[in-house]
Amino acid sequence: MSNKVAIIASNGGLFDAYKVFNIATAAAASEKEVAIFFTFEGLNLIHKQGMHALPIPAGAEQFEEGFAKANVPAIPQLVDIAQELGVKFIACQMTMDVMGLSTDDFIDGIEVGGAVTFLEFAKDAAPSLTF
Repeated sequence: MSNKVAIIASNGGLFDAYKVFNIATAAAASEKEVAIFFTFEGLNLIHKQGMHALPIPAGAEQFEEGFAKANVPAIPQLVDIAQELGVKFIACQMTMDVMGLSTDDFIDGIEVGGAVTFLEFAKDAAPSLTF
């Protein structure tokens, strides 16, 4: 059994962020080596401003209150927790180029790489997940 968990974050909504960081932090806390590849809208999850205003589906506004009542950390706090647990963040270079973004647009501590960078990590990971 692999000790690696590979996650692709390609969507940038609030629910997507909770899925990504819930799995990543749980795996890292279980002593798994975890890497998340952020591409397209998924880059919002590690964008300095974007992570504070992630969209939620229409009609699901009650979940924001539910997260608060259940003491679920906000996404910026989950990002910090993931980094503290050693989760590797890889921002997609191609997507950054297409969107005109630079490392200055993102939180500290990320790696910038292409699909090959992520695939090298993910080649022996189990599970591999996409959100």
